[in-house]
Amino acid sequence: MGRTEKIILAITGGAHLSVHALMLALPSLIPIFIIEFNIGIDVLGFVVTVSAFMFGIGAIPSGWLESRIGGKTLLIIYLFGSSFSAILVSVSNSFSALVFGLGLLGLTSSIYHPAGLTLISNRIHDITKGMAVHGIFGSTGSAVGPVLATTLALFISWRASYAILGLFNLALGFASILLIPSINNNENIKIKNNKKRDKKTNRIALLFFYLTNLIMGFVYYGFTTFMPIHFAENTKEILPFIPDTMKAGIFPSFVFISGIIGQILGGKLGSYFNRVRILPYIIAINIPFLLLMGYSKGIMLIIFSLCLGMTYFSSQPICNTIIADLTHTNNRGIGYGINFFLSMGVGSLAAMAGGFIAINFGTNLIFISMGVLLIPALITSYFIILKS
Repeated sequence: MGRTEKIILAITGGAHLSVHALMLALPSLIPIFIIEFNIGIDVLGFVVTVSAFMFGIGAIPSGWLESRIGGKTLLIIYLFGSSFSAILVSVSNSFSALVFGLGLLGLTSSIYHPAGLTLISNRIHDITKGMAVHGIFGSTGSAVGPVLATTLALFISWRASYAILGLFNLALGFASILLIPSINNNENIKIKNNKKRDKKTNRIALLFFYLTNLIMGFVYYGFTTFMPIHFAENTKEILPFIPDTMKAGIFPSFVFISGIIGQILGGKLGSYFNRVRILPYIIAINIPFLLLMGYSKGIMLIIFSLCLGMTYFSSQPICNTIIADLTHTNNRGIGYGINFFLSMGVGSLAAMAGGFIAINFGTNLIFISMGVLLIPALITSYFIILKS
């Protein structure tokens, strides 16, 4: 791997870390916001949906822009835009200002994935390995976000986590300007792995992939949004000297750390096996762990959640590479944009639906529902195989 590829992976990795840390700080702060703003979990579920929907909806125009202004420029826009938004959240002085700031943060953060993933798919020789490394950074950010937010909330303020991440992105923005080389918008990087991908976009297979990943995104927001409060409510006998609000950050971080193992496994599986054909198996393995999380408490809840982290996140490098397999190079940015709108934007409705379920039936039913919901994804993933 050359110096330029390492620079691109380092900066996109750092940006991927920050985007997931920023987006997952909010769910871990739900127990704190319930007390501070005197609102219910259903209202906060709606707030998560607003932020997450903006995170998804901006991905489509971002994907369109990528083909016109380039991945580097788009990445820089994300880094400076999200930096401003995160700092705005950190200085918000009312609940309405907080919601506005989080919505803007979601919108500016939506720029990242079409930019970062297209940069990797066009400029890294071993795409699946690059996606795995990129995914490891994302899982690390998902782990850092909750524990950073709850730890700083305990010792300083919940606002500090947004301020720190905002400054981190500001530094990455300047690094991108100085270190990532520019290329002409219409210039294709001639690398071996891209030659076989420069074929006509397989629209039918891509449609079934989008349906599959839409369901996967719904499940993602279902379990990540309510995992912190689910842990806080169902692990009281474990480490009783630690406040429940801290557990809401610590235990989910363990799950995302286990996701790093999943990213590594997914990268290796995607390099050695047909990615489309192994996707249904990965989806199927997630189902029992989601169901068991709904029925368990204490140490068994933690064990099953760690297993879920490994199985769920193993799908990410595989899915991101499948998009590259099914799209022409010129359409890849918009391909990633549509995917993230569906999985992260439409999928974010799970946070609002989960808030209703939690208020009326408890958080346990959320995880059971997410497990059942993956069954249709098994069917749509099988059709990807038929149409590929």
